[in-house]
Amino acid sequence: MSALVAAAEKEGHLNVITLPSNWANYGTIMKDFSAKYGIKINDENPEGSSQDELNAIKQLKGQSTAPDVVDVGGSFAITGDTDGDWAPYQVATWSVIPGAAKAANGAYYADYGGYVAIGYDTTKVKTPPTTFKSLLNPIYKNQVAIDGNPTQTGSAFAAVYAAALANGGSLSNIAPGVTYFKNLKAAGNFVPVEGTPATVQSGQTPILIWWDYLLASEVSPVDKNFKIVVPSDGEYAGYYYQAVSKYAADPAAARLWEEYLYSTTGQNLWLEGAARPIEMQALISAGTINKTAQAALPTVAGSAVLHLPTEAEQTAAQNVVTQQWPSVSG
Repeated sequence: MSALVAAAEKEGHLNVITLPSNWANYGTIMKDFSAKYGIKINDENPEGSSQDELNAIKQLKGQSTAPDVVDVGGSFAITGDTDGDWAPYQVATWSVIPGAAKAANGAYYADYGGYVAIGYDTTKVKTPPTTFKSLLNPIYKNQVAIDGNPTQTGSAFAAVYAAALANGGSLSNIAPGVTYFKNLKAAGNFVPVEGTPATVQSGQTPILIWWDYLLASEVSPVDKNFKIVVPSDGEYAGYYYQAVSKYAADPAAARLWEEYLYSTTGQNLWLEGAARPIEMQALISAGTINKTAQAALPTVAGSAVLHLPTEAEQTAAQNVVTQQWPSVSG
């Protein structure tokens, strides 16, 4: 570890991409990492998508500004691995990362996650929605949005997965989720724009389906009348994934960044951002979890059990959404 630290400090900088400072506490994580190691972080395109990250890996290859590491949705991590863009690396805590949440070859590994949730402004939404089914009610006309195009954005893709689980689908059958949003649009309830904290505030999309931790960290601070509920008919937990770029200009800093993220400190910093770190159960067992941050998480039945789609299921789901989503957006 000391050799890695020395090599990373000699490089002196790290290129990350698409890490908003208010997303899962990344602002604090980046600041603390830089303070600890004296490594300057360049965060390119902080409001971009997982697809933007994959594009940048290819387009900036060989340049000093190319991303050293990525933080992407699961299906995008698989795509990057298939394309040969990742440099396998196993962090010191590799053994406590659940097997279903990492590539056996070390190419990518889950970092933090949460549950797809429904957030709503109580001043504009008088009847609280609690399920995906409830959102089909005509009282929610022109009120419901997701945070982008599910063929481009991991969180929107997760919303479709959750909707599938609520409508007879499964981790191996996401098609009912696409059908659900098609029906939501036909009912006049789905607003085909990118839902953001600003669109919630303005009233353009007073109901937003997004990750629970992002609703809590990005929308709640700017909308004091905002409430969050994990839909009881579609409990879907999903994680984002780390990978080191095979073309990293700062390979040592990239690996040190991963070690920091998967340390007790890094995992608890994600938890303080209302996200569930992938090593959460290990932290609980070791007695090193931030109990205050843990207590602030939404309660979800069975949340101690990790059910994630396999690589094959994610790939198949991505193909289905790519083929069928135009029936919703078109």
